[in-house]
Amino acid sequence: MALSHTPYDEMHASDGVRAHYRAFADWLKKAPPERLQRKRDEADTLFHRVGITFAVYGEAAGTERLIPFDIVPRIIPADEWQQLAAGLKQRVRALNAFTKDIYHDQEILRAGKVPKEEVLNNAQYRPEMQGIKVPNDIYAHIAGIDVVRAGKGEFYVLEDNLRVPSGVSYMIEDRKMMMRLFPELFARHSVAPVEHYPDLLLDNLRSVAPSGVNDPVVVVLTPGAYNSAYFEHAFLAQQMGVELVEGADLFVKDDSVYMRTTRGPQRVDVIYRRIDDDFLDPLAFRADSMLGVPGLLAAYRAGRVTVANAIGTGVADDKSIYPYVPDMIRFYLGEEPLLNNVPTYILRRKEDLAYTLAHLAELVVKEVHGAGGYGMLIGPAASKEELSAFRERILAAPQKYIAQPTLSLSACPTFVASGLAPRHIDLRPFVLSGRDIKLVPGGLTRVALREGSLVVNSSQGGGTKDTWVLER
Repeated sequence: MALSHTPYDEMHASDGVRAHYRAFADWLKKAPPERLQRKRDEADTLFHRVGITFAVYGEAAGTERLIPFDIVPRIIPADEWQQLAAGLKQRVRALNAFTKDIYHDQEILRAGKVPKEEVLNNAQYRPEMQGIKVPNDIYAHIAGIDVVRAGKGEFYVLEDNLRVPSGVSYMIEDRKMMMRLFPELFARHSVAPVEHYPDLLLDNLRSVAPSGVNDPVVVVLTPGAYNSAYFEHAFLAQQMGVELVEGADLFVKDDSVYMRTTRGPQRVDVIYRRIDDDFLDPLAFRADSMLGVPGLLAAYRAGRVTVANAIGTGVADDKSIYPYVPDMIRFYLGEEPLLNNVPTYILRRKEDLAYTLAHLAELVVKEVHGAGGYGMLIGPAASKEELSAFRERILAAPQKYIAQPTLSLSACPTFVASGLAPRHIDLRPFVLSGRDIKLVPGGLTRVALREGSLVVNSSQGGGTKDTWVLER
């Protein structure tokens, strides 16, 4: 599959401004630069005041940093969003079917559609989950699917985040900020709302409570204030009106989970966990974990509590499994994929390894378990020394890596120090699976603020934009 290296421009076509951006472009032309600068400064002040920060592990400058916010929105027309949303729902349906199958009948492995060793030897595969029945057969209750545009504007799924996907709080706060700074823009545009996401999330979590529970108690389980996404944990608990708890606040008795309260123990039915599998239960996984709840797996196995996302879901979002998602869609749903995968070289295959090593300067190489923009090589931007060092890492353990063509991500006008300039972006919509599959229109648009950079992760200097899906 040939991929264009000319970035798709979200706002401008060859014959002028795209139709869905025209009203915004007209407003932007008339907006005095000093007002825009003042509003940008105001946004920074307000974000600091509210405490919308994230932590960067190992950073000497401090434990928390503000995520840069850009005031030029990413705008998506209604018909384009409908197509994208249909593809996202299809993909998440297949990923949930795959995860259920892996922990039960393993039909897809017997059919040879996914290599058995890729699943059963995967570090994210949890044999402890084998045979456990989960409510509604839902494993990935909250999925953050990273989508990019390349070539002539076609969408590609870059990554599936099914373990503890983060970023939705920034989507909501970015919208609040834009409405506060520029209310006149929302009078000119019919922008679909996103503020109801916490209500959808709570309904979704309540819908997957254990059988027979009529008024489920939901909690958000956080590793604590030093976690990089702690702001989001606290934000979502507050917005849903549920308790934010740490492992020490919960205990298991008679295969049920209880929360310690000033009024005595209270039964907990659904745990929206923001802790990785390894740390969830020291009796089942890492014995040295101080973050989890001893006995949680036993309560889960007994069907007395729902954990969202399910334990073991990471096997479906591992980068070594990603290349097989189109086959999952065909196998489980009998449909053709509506969204493209990025062509991917699997380096445990000799021919893929040979091609990658011969074209290392042209490709992006990623660790199969990596996240946050770490542990990856962007060939065209790497020095000879970096290429040589990464080559040695690949040769030492080729099974730990995949490689992909260097996509030229679409660009959107962004305010930088020199003024308005194009910067590369991606999009993370959040897909909720419960009784139904739902998603709010839009998602988190991340922007690579460094000129020429393709890395949008906040930990690597990226920022965020408000994402507008037009209702008409």
